[in-house]
Order: sequence, then structure tokens, then C-alpha cells
Amino acid sequence: MNIFLDATEGHDDEDEIYEGEYQGIPSAGDKKHKEGQVALGQPVSDSTRDRKELEQERQADEEELAQQYELIIQECGHGRFQWQLFLVLGLALMSDGVEVFVVGFVLPSAETDMCVPNSSSGWLGSVVYLGMMVGAFFWGGMSDKVGRRQCLLICMSTNGFFAFLSSFVQGYGLFLLCRLAAGFGIGGAVPIVFSFFAEVLSREKRGEHLSWLCMFWMIGEIYASAMAWAIIPHYGWSFSMGSAYQFHSWRVFVVVCALPCVCAVVALTFMPESPRFYLEVGKHDEAWMILKQIHDTNMRARGQPEKVFTVSVCFFRALPRLGFLALKEAKRYYGLSVWFPDVIKHLQADEYASKVQIHINERIEGFTFNFTLENQIHKNSLFINDQFINMKLKSVTFIDSTFRNCYFDDVTSVGSIFRNCTFVDAFFFNTDIDESKLIDGTEVVNSTFTHNKTGCQMTFDDDYSAYWVYFINFLGTLAVLPGNIVSALLMDKIGRLSMLGGSMVLSGISCFFLWFGTSESMMIFMLCLYNGLSISAWNSLDVVTTESFPTVRRGTGFGFCNALCKLAAVLGNLIFGSLVGITKAIPILMASSVLVGGGLVGLRLPDTRANVLM
Repeated sequence: MNIFLDATEGHDDEDEIYEGEYQGIPSAGDKKHKEGQVALGQPVSDSTRDRKELEQERQADEEELAQQYELIIQECGHGRFQWQLFLVLGLALMSDGVEVFVVGFVLPSAETDMCVPNSSSGWLGSVVYLGMMVGAFFWGGMSDKVGRRQCLLICMSTNGFFAFLSSFVQGYGLFLLCRLAAGFGIGGAVPIVFSFFAEVLSREKRGEHLSWLCMFWMIGEIYASAMAWAIIPHYGWSFSMGSAYQFHSWRVFVVVCALPCVCAVVALTFMPESPRFYLEVGKHDEAWMILKQIHDTNMRARGQPEKVFTVSVCFFRALPRLGFLALKEAKRYYGLSVWFPDVIKHLQADEYASKVQIHINERIEGFTFNFTLENQIHKNSLFINDQFINMKLKSVTFIDSTFRNCYFDDVTSVGSIFRNCTFVDAFFFNTDIDESKLIDGTEVVNSTFTHNKTGCQMTFDDDYSAYWVYFINFLGTLAVLPGNIVSALLMDKIGRLSMLGGSMVLSGISCFFLWFGTSESMMIFMLCLYNGLSISAWNSLDVVTTESFPTVRRGTGFGFCNALCKLAAVLGNLIFGSLVGITKAIPILMASSVLVGGGLVGLRLPDTRANVLM
């Protein structure tokens, strides 16, 4: 099937076509009749024609369609329409960046607030990435069948709904389910956003403006870091309905992080479908109308509303397309992103532990404790007729100690345990001290527990590193800005592959020097350096992936590659997370070798800088 798009001078005759009018679509039978005739007028079926000749014709059709579409996009110009779509799709990409980091920020708070045992800890991060992995492949493939805009609306709505719902559920199982569904929804954002935007950009604008679009992912990181820093540590921003329903500050943070997704959904309703997709599925009338809309919008913004959409070319519907391009870049960015904060927390914990106060063989009698005990160890101690009232035990360990006739009232213990201790004639009122904290043979003799505190006692006043960790992540995301700007300005000048290979090799080298990072300040500097160097590789890979697949497979191909990326994130969570505090050698050597190797392999990818979108 072919179409003719034409804009001619208007005439008064009834049979003439007026200015800017669409000429229509010839019938399918006409084309088949022409294709099925030879010079002597004898019809020849496709089955009798040489397969190689058919394949050459299909290839020619594909190239003709791509070249002519490129000319039309150039005719439409680059202006207001592209910038409007840039902002709308940017909000969707921003939501993906927020989703990745919201998991890490709420993970400690959510698992503590919901009393998650250590055996189940960490599932939240892995489940979200699993959802994103499946969503990337599913929504990417669906966008090739039902359209970019339609799929993006559905997947973003799915993410927004379940992300908002997850802030209210109380059980950890339901919370995991909601975040899994939210991850499944947002998984489609990256493959669809880049496919959509690339299809309204001309060749000379594509690399630069796809790189500028990548900045919204960084903006999402900054937004999540800033909101976490501003909201989560304020534990007073909460309310409760009895002991059964708690709404703490981290839940407020989850709601706030769903706002970019909601804005993206609203804005998308005002944008049209990709005209390149409509041409691919044979909806030529709709494609022509959108192309004319792009042209007219840009011309009005330039102050040239009288300029006519003058297109007079023959489009051939693309036939079977090229196969998948194997992109074998192993991405460990997510693994390192998880590992960096954990290493910093481990360094902070080591420093905190080095300041512990140790008390041995002490005897305290008739004393009232109404203040906070923090970072202490009491061994072989004896407490007689003492009162513990309206106080906190923070990271306090009692070992082989005895409590006789002691009174505990409104006591909260965070990270505190009683190991092989003895309580005789003790009274506990409104405390959170229970059998989970009375361990290793601790005995309770003739003692009473009443009105115990329910749920997990969590307060960010007790988290000495909360503000600092969020601030470190904020600095790390800001460090991405220079790399984003450099990649956008140089993408079309030095080429995608040079930037991809160079960025990954430099990232691998910077990652290797983490081996020598022994202080917190050194690790923060290396985090910023790594983020700044690696972002150019991400941007280059996004551009190359977009340009390497034909329209009929672009969403599927990008979705498959993005799904592999999320699989690497799951593996990075499991491998790097399990090695925190044990060894730096394996994560550093693994990440460095993969980055350098991936950069060298990336140089062997086909150069797509001069290609039109097939």
C-alpha cells in the first residue's frame, strides 16, 4: 500500500486539490495489479519470483520509507512541538529515575516500620527491579503493536496508582505487591520514551536532543534525593489510628514521589501518537494529520503561519524488518549505586562502633534513668531498685547483667539487646522490651509485663546518618550534570561509539581506584567522579539502542535491552549487597572489568550517527 502526500496551489476548478490538502490513498488492488505484471502483461505470482529479488525489494522499500520520512521531518522543522513533547516525555523519564531511587531511600524505614525480620530484609529492592524488568519487555513490545502514546499512558497510570496505594498499605507483603506492580508499570517508560521522541526528530537533531532528554532521569534522582532529605528524617510528620494503622514520614515521601508520574499522565493526554508508528501500521491518514500538526505548530511559533506543508513524495509501507541487534553491554550501574551508600553506611557504623563506651562490673542502686543511653556495653553489671522512666536505649547491649526490683516505664529500645541477663521481681509498663530482645539465655523471674508497645519503634532521631546519607546521594546525582551536558553537546560531533567506549573505560578506571578509598570523604569523591563519568555511556547507549532497531521492533528491542539492564540491577543487589562489610575486592574488580570490557565491546557496534530511522 502506498500513499501520496501533497500540498499544491489552490485553484477554482472543482476537480483540483486545494492548498495543503491530503491527496488520498490508492487502492491496494491497484498496487497489487502493478506489482503483479511484467513487460508483456503476464501476471507472475510472488511465489515464483526469486527470493533474493523479493528481499532486495523489501530492503529498498524500507530505505525509501526511511529516507522520505526523514525529509518530511526536516520539512516540519524542529520547534515548539518537539519541545512540548520533550517536556512531557521528560516527566515520564523523571518518574523512572524517581522509582529507582525511592526504593533505596524508603528501604530501611519501611522494613523497620513493618517489623521485617533480617531474613526477609532486602526483598523490596529486588522485587521492584524484577517488576521493572518484566515491565520493560512487556510494555516495549506492546508499544510496537498498539502505539507509543497509548502504552505510555497505561504503564504510567499503572505506576502512579500502585505507587500511591503502597503508601497506605500496612502489611509488608501487600507493600511488596504494590511496589512490584508499580515497578512493572514504570518499566515501560524508558523504552517507550526514547522510541517516541526519536521518531519526531530529524537525523541532525537526534543525538543531541535524546541526550538532553536523558537529563530528566538525573532530575528524577535529584528530586528523590531532595525529597528524602527534606521529608523522611522528620519523623513528626506522621499520624496513627491506634496501633493498627501508622502513617509515618517515609509514606509521605512515597506519595510525593508519585507526583511526577501523575503530571506525566495528565500531560500525555494532550499529545498525539507517533506519526512514524501510524505509518508503520498503515494508518496513513492519521500519520499525515499529525505530521501536518507538527509542521503548523512549529511554523506558527516561528511567526510563519502562512508557510504551507509542502510534501510530494511516495511512501511505501515498510515490509518485514531487520532482526534484533545484539547489544552486549553489561550494566553494573545499579549494583554500584546500591553498593556506594551501603559502603558509606558501613564506614559510618565502624566509626560509630569505635566510640562505644564499655562498663564492666558496675553496681548501680536506687538510681533513676530518665535520659537516653547510647552506644554502650554493660557487662557483669548489677542494677538494684533502679527506675528506667521515659527514656531510650539506643544501641545498648547488656551482657551477663542482673536487674533486681527494677521498674521500667515508657522505655523504647532501638538496636538494644539483653544477652544472658537475669530479671528478678521487675515490672515493665509501656515498653517495647520483649522476647526478641531478651536473648542467649536471658531469664525473667517473677516479673510482670503490661501494656507493651506494639509495632516497631522507629524514629529518625535515632538514625545518626539519615540526613548525611540522603545528602551524599544528592551530591552524587548533582555530579551527573556535567556529564549530561558534555554528552549532549558532543554526541553528534565525536559520535555515539567513541563516547560510549570512552565513558565506560574511564568509569571502569575510576571504579578501580575505589580500592584505595579508606575514608568516607574519599568514597564520596569517588562516587561523584564515577557518576559524572558513567552518565555519558548511559546516554550514548540509549541513543545507539534507539537508532539500531527499526520502527516495527524499536519498542521491543529497547525493552529487551532495558530488561537485561534491570536483571543486572537484581544481580547487583544480591552480589554487591551481600559483600558489604566483607570485602571490597570482588565488587570493585567485577565492576571495573565489566565496565572496561563493555566499553571495548561497545566500540564494535555499528555506527548509527548518519543513519535515518528505519
